[in-house]
Amino acid sequence: MEYHPMYGPSLPDMGWVPAPRFLLRRHRILKMLAGIPPGQLLEVGCGPATLIHELQQQGYACTALESSSAALAIARSLNPTVVFHECPQDTWTNAFDYLMAFEVLEHIEDDRGALKQWRTWLKPGGTILVSVPAHMKKWTASDDWAGHVRRYEKLELHKLFKESGFTITRFESYGFPLANAIAPLRARMHKRQLAERRNANHDDRQQNNAMSGVSRSTESRLYPLLKSFPGTILMRMAFVSQAIFSHLDIGNGYVLAAKRQD
Repeated sequence: MEYHPMYGPSLPDMGWVPAPRFLLRRHRILKMLAGIPPGQLLEVGCGPATLIHELQQQGYACTALESSSAALAIARSLNPTVVFHECPQDTWTNAFDYLMAFEVLEHIEDDRGALKQWRTWLKPGGTILVSVPAHMKKWTASDDWAGHVRRYEKLELHKLFKESGFTITRFESYGFPLANAIAPLRARMHKRQLAERRNANHDDRQQNNAMSGVSRSTESRLYPLLKSFPGTILMRMAFVSQAIFSHLDIGNGYVLAAKRQD
């Protein structure tokens, strides 16, 4: 494992490094968690579980749910003391102070049903933190590549959480302007990769879902630039910029915190 003071952990030897959009999202999530007392935490769809690694060091008692074998191999290597589950457990009812699901809900056909189930895993008054891609008009080959079912609109997301038994306490648009700027480049790359998968008869949405959080071939080549002095200056400016514009609906993703209603 490598640890960057601004980007957190990475595992380049296992092929996983943080992408810029991940770092933009991580920055807002950690800001939302700042000052909140640690507790029992479940991450749904944890991917490589780098956030789990950071939050465990901050005193959170972490549990994770992940169905991708590729992601689990990385997550378990990084977090040998965390219990990872491949399916939900009967003992989770009212068990957690916090539940996190980042870039997960858009993969699920019955997103309302998923939220209602996640609500039962939280203690009364517990907090859920979620991120999703924003705006169907921004749909590109990157969404097909990742196996998305949808992107979300602000009002739609507020209604979905209210009807699923949550009160949103914080809502942000994230990613502007950097994530918006690099989205067309990512879409071209993913369009090419999708064509290669289809030619090899490997274009399966379930498989795309499983690999979307850990496939970092291009990012691994670019990560040395991201870690360079100019790269860190660019990312620092991007963190500041997205915070300034977080109240406007112009980013290409949403991140929110909500309380379980009782």
